[in-house]
Amino acid sequence: MAMAMSDSGASRLRRQLESGGFEARLYVKQLSQQSDGDRDLQEHRQRIQALAEETAQNLKRNVYQNYRQFIETAREISYLESEMYQLSHLLTEQKSSLESIPLTLLPAAAAAGAAAASGGEEGVGGAGGRDHLRGQAGFFSTPGGTSRDASGAGEEGKQRTLTTLLEKVEGCRHLLETPGQYLVYNGDLVEYDADHMAQLQRVHGFLMNDCLLVATWLPQRRGMYRYNALYSLDGLAVVNVKDNPPMKDMFKLLMFPESRIFQAENAKIKREWLEVLEETKRALSEKRRREQEEAAAPRGPPQVTSKATNPFEDDEEEEPAVPEVEEENVDLSMEWIQELPEDLDVCIAQRDFEGAVDLLDKLNHYLEDKPSPPPVKELRAKVEERVRQLTEVLVFELSPDRSLRGGPKATRRAVSQLIRLGQCTKACELFLRNRAAAVHTAIRQLRIEGATLLYIHKLCHVFFTSLLETAREFEIDFAGTDSGCYSAFVVWARSAMGMFVDAFSKQVFDSKESLSTAAECVKVAKEHCQQLGDIGLDLTFIIHALLVKDIQGALHSYKGIIIEATKHRNSEEMWRRMNLMTPEALGKLKEEMKSCGVSNFEQYTGDDCWVNLSYTVVAFTKQTMGFLEEALKLYFPELHMVLLESLVEIILVAVQHVDYSLRCEQDPEKKAFIRQNASFLYETVLPVVEKRFEEGVGKPAKQLQDLRNASRLIRVNPESTTSVV
Repeated sequence: MAMAMSDSGASRLRRQLESGGFEARLYVKQLSQQSDGDRDLQEHRQRIQALAEETAQNLKRNVYQNYRQFIETAREISYLESEMYQLSHLLTEQKSSLESIPLTLLPAAAAAGAAAASGGEEGVGGAGGRDHLRGQAGFFSTPGGTSRDASGAGEEGKQRTLTTLLEKVEGCRHLLETPGQYLVYNGDLVEYDADHMAQLQRVHGFLMNDCLLVATWLPQRRGMYRYNALYSLDGLAVVNVKDNPPMKDMFKLLMFPESRIFQAENAKIKREWLEVLEETKRALSEKRRREQEEAAAPRGPPQVTSKATNPFEDDEEEEPAVPEVEEENVDLSMEWIQELPEDLDVCIAQRDFEGAVDLLDKLNHYLEDKPSPPPVKELRAKVEERVRQLTEVLVFELSPDRSLRGGPKATRRAVSQLIRLGQCTKACELFLRNRAAAVHTAIRQLRIEGATLLYIHKLCHVFFTSLLETAREFEIDFAGTDSGCYSAFVVWARSAMGMFVDAFSKQVFDSKESLSTAAECVKVAKEHCQQLGDIGLDLTFIIHALLVKDIQGALHSYKGIIIEATKHRNSEEMWRRMNLMTPEALGKLKEEMKSCGVSNFEQYTGDDCWVNLSYTVVAFTKQTMGFLEEALKLYFPELHMVLLESLVEIILVAVQHVDYSLRCEQDPEKKAFIRQNASFLYETVLPVVEKRFEEGVGKPAKQLQDLRNASRLIRVNPESTTSVV
């Protein structure tokens, strides 16, 4: 009872919602006024939701049923359209055949029919008349809307038939003006895309004795076509495409530089197309050969002189004719040779590059010691076209436009097949171009972090890892090939290093990083570069040559900063002892001076937290030793003089200031304090700089020794006003 009431309520709700005057706002307002509470609203909501789900299911069911009916109707329409098209085409062919019958043959046909009615020998004559009549018709119809020229058709009938058919093709009036041209075969075809094997359009082919006309079907006008293309048979190659279900009954036409694939209605019509195309091409070739022979023959009448009537001719015996050596025939009847062009097309379409190259190697090995008669040349021409197509596909596989994922190993397949095809130089060029694009993309995708050193670590890891993988893959792919490829790799590696240095310098030197940061970054790059030595590739000299200009600029820039800071401190120098105030600060200074190489700094410390040195001299010592340590991290032989001259310039600023202050100061206590600072510079700081430079560079610096020896002037004659410089 409750279920019946629920069903009646649902049906009443459905009718209310389906009514034409239904308004959602008014319905919700009435519902909220009539409900007793939340429970009524929840129940009503559940009923509406159930009704919505039921309606959705019904809608899906109806859509599915209508969709199935739509598909079946569309299929029936397609069948009907095909049958109507075939019927229209058959009627057109019949009309053309009847129009091609000469009017003069009609009485003969009637006489032949009367003779056939009389019986006996006349019956045989009637059959002959019918055969003759069929021969004069010019065409016999074949299934699928194709027709072929009969052998007994006269030239006038052939020309009339060609005219009749071509009148149904829009845009080909110029073909009707060609003398001696007649129709050999025609039929319906379906064109497919040569790359993706997708159906393109329905066409009709008209094969003449010297060319092939392709016309597209006009769906709006039954039995009418539009001119699409015209191909001369001289430059046309016909290839049988091997059946590969669902793609079957196809053949390919090769017209340099393009190719087109057509599908016949069935295997019989495809075979007829292939046979008649080959026969027509052969007949045209024979006709051209005869015309050339006739053109080359002498035009004057031949002079025939009889031996018996020529008294001046010697009675010498004619020389026996040398028999022509027959050219050795090459057996091309084997099944794998006959299907080789089609098999190559299939391998290329299925991206079976190894299989295609294996077939080519097999053919080359078979024809290695064989002569080259015309059949072999024709086969080689067909194969060369496939080799060109295969090479283009392999080149596209290695192009930077393709996906660069997978690393260098992803290119091995295409590279190895190009090498087998004898394209070693092209394979090397494309491989290196592909890897250059991959390295460039990897560098561009790196995120520029806030910390320069972190970015340089990532940059070096990405670049040198890619370079190492590329070198190993190159060694595998091109092992045993021409050594010129290895030279090309070295040139590529230098170019790639230039790409790396551009990104490196832009982040390190162009952004005016500190010398310590630049030194750490260069150190990281050198360490990664040295890893290439594991495979015998040393590019350290290249990275030095590419970075030397930027490092020189950084050294000069930092040298200028130190000199300016030293001059500023010198201008405010009061020649007073340092008071560090706390033992902790004094201990920290001792550690800093020890790290700078000054081991005897204890003798310059006094009571409590005093230091018997000027603040300017101590600051100069720390700054100079810091500059030297960072510069030695950047050092390589090309920077020797730059670093040495920078050190001398920095030291001279401090030495000249001390010498000038010593000569100008009149206070004895301050003069003694200045002399103590000068002694610290000459006897402690300069020997430490000289020793550290020699350790870092590997050889002593004469300029630093001369600068230290200049301190004798101060010790020998402290009151002298002679300048050290």
